[in-house]
Formats: sequence, C-alpha cells, structure tokens
Amino acid sequence: MELAFLQPLYERPGPWASVYFDTSRHTENTPHERELTARAMARELADQGADEATCDAVRRALEDLRHSSEPHGRALFAQGGEVVLDPPLAKAPQSDWAEWAPLPRVAPLLELAGEDPVCVVAYVDRKGADFELRSALGREDAGGVTGRQWPVHRTSSVDWSERHFQLRVENTWEHNAAEIADALAVCQEETGADLLILVGDDREQRSVHERLPQRLHDLVVEASRGTGSRLLDEDVERARAEHVRNRAAAELERFLAARTPDDEGRAGAVEGVPALVEAAREHRIDELLIRPDGPDAHREVWIGEDPDQLAVRRTDLKILGEQQSWSARADDALIRSAVATDAPALSVTAAPQTQEDAPVGGLGALLRWK
Repeated sequence: MELAFLQPLYERPGPWASVYFDTSRHTENTPHERELTARAMARELADQGADEATCDAVRRALEDLRHSSEPHGRALFAQGGEVVLDPPLAKAPQSDWAEWAPLPRVAPLLELAGEDPVCVVAYVDRKGADFELRSALGREDAGGVTGRQWPVHRTSSVDWSERHFQLRVENTWEHNAAEIADALAVCQEETGADLLILVGDDREQRSVHERLPQRLHDLVVEASRGTGSRLLDEDVERARAEHVRNRAAAELERFLAARTPDDEGRAGAVEGVPALVEAAREHRIDELLIRPDGPDAHREVWIGEDPDQLAVRRTDLKILGEQQSWSARADDALIRSAVATDAPALSVTAAPQTQEDAPVGGLGALLRWK
C-alpha cells in the first residue's frame, strides 16, 4: 500500500480522532441507526478526552453518511475541529469504533483499504473487446476497441481454393488481437489496474495475452469462460483475493530471504521493535510488513513531534534531544516514519499459514541498504 495519501495526517500535531464506520448494512432503519451511531462515536471520543469541536466534526461527518450506499465503510481522521481525511474502505470493519490518541490509528487501513486490487476485465472476441473496471467499490465501463470486422470466420471447406481466404481470416485475427492488446495496455496505464482478466475462448485469450507488453504478463488472469460469457462478481472476487495472497506471499518470501545475513554478516531485513525503531530513525525502511494480530503491533513506543523521533524507551528520546514525548502504538508510529520516507506498507495476513510466524512479533521491514 502506497502511503502518500496519509501525508496530511502528519502535517499537524496530535492528538487525533480516528473512527472506523461500517456502511455495509442497508435496511429501512439504516439512516436512523447510523445517526445513533454517529452520536455514540462522538460521545466515545469525548469520554477519551477529545475536544468538543473535533467531536462535533466527527458527528456531522458520520451523520452525512446516513443515506450512503457505500458497500463497505469509511475511516475518518479528525483534529482541531476538522475532518482531515476520510478514505473509503474496501472491506467492512468488524464493528464501529473510535479512538483518541497521539497518532491517527491508520494501521487498520492496511487490512481494510490497503490491498484493494483494481481489475480491468476484458471481454474478448474475434472482432474486438469491451473493457470493464472492477474494484471493491463496484464496476464501471472502461471503453474497448473494435477491430476489423471481416473476415473473422473460417469456412468448413478443405478446397485448396479456400487457402487464400483462410489466410485472410488468420491475418484478421492477428490484427485484432494486437489492437486489443495495445488498447488494454493503454487502459491499464490510465487506470493503474493491478490485474487484467481476459474473458473469451482459449485461443482469443492466448492471442491477446501473448501480444501484451512483457511488463503486464504477470498481471494477467485468463478466465475459464467462453466467448460471449460475462464474468460473475464472485469470479472477480476470487481473482482479486488470489492476487492479494500472491502479493503477500511474494513480499514475505523477499523478507525471509533478506533477513538471512550475507557473507559479511549484514541482513537486508529486520524484525522486532528495537531493530525497526533504529531503522526508522535512520530512514532505512524500504517496505514495512505488518501482521496486525502480532503482539508487537500494539507494543508501546515513544514518539516526538517529528517522524524520526522514535524510541523504545522515553529516556532514549531525551538522550536524542527531544524534550516532549508521547506514548504510541508501534505499528502507527512506524507507519508515520514510513510516510515521511515514501516507503510503502503491506499487511501479510493473506500470506500462507505456513509463514504465519513471520515477521516475528508481527512487524518487519525490508531495508534500503544493508
């Protein structure tokens, strides 16, 4: 997950109100229920010490979602009487909750909004293709391409006089496959799609796949449906979930390989809060890996006003020259440091269960240099 969108949260001092709000349930009583929840969240923040202006800003923002048809939910981050950021969620939170803390509680976003692969589904036939953009927020038309319309069908004749016509059919297929591949590559670049799903008969899919730029080959999934078929929502969700698992597994494999010291005794990855805190202070985190249910995720660390003012013990910050300090969760403090150095973060929960003990404690990082 690229974290640049979180930058506004670290341009102001804390404390912060963080709210996760479920909009996945829709009944005739939903507007009233959401209004009650909005008031309850505001009271919860007030009980934790939030100022009245910030509580009111959160309540109003949640009340504005009374009639929202968003399929999953929304996170809200507020400070100083203003909602600063309110990203939509790709998964519904298990419950509505609110917290008032020195840092915004952004770590849950890695699970609820982080791995939301955007897909382009290409419905391919011999005459062209239609493209459809799919994400956790729904579907929308993404254009398409129309190739040559004739000739596209072979004859059943085996007469040698038909060979020239058959060759023209082959040429039409090849021309149209190339046009579809070019248009699909442009669509991927414009949408930033993480996944390309080809739907059509086996030959049509293969012809387009082979003509795509090499950089896109690993993003392609060929669906087992024939020409004219439409992809069901559950088919897309299966492909998206498989992509998330593969991504988590690949990054975890990189981490496991990198944490083994080289011939000079230097490792390219670290785990455990003390090592991660040191790497964050030195701006060496290249990618942060988090297993949210790990015991280190909620471990207490100490922070100063700047992202690299981070320590395991409060006295360590004073040694570094920082006089003001606050207690914070390790995962949120490390994400703040990652944002400051343009490092991404990834939840590895979806990785295979055989790797569930890595990184140790639930927090790890690939390093920018050994």
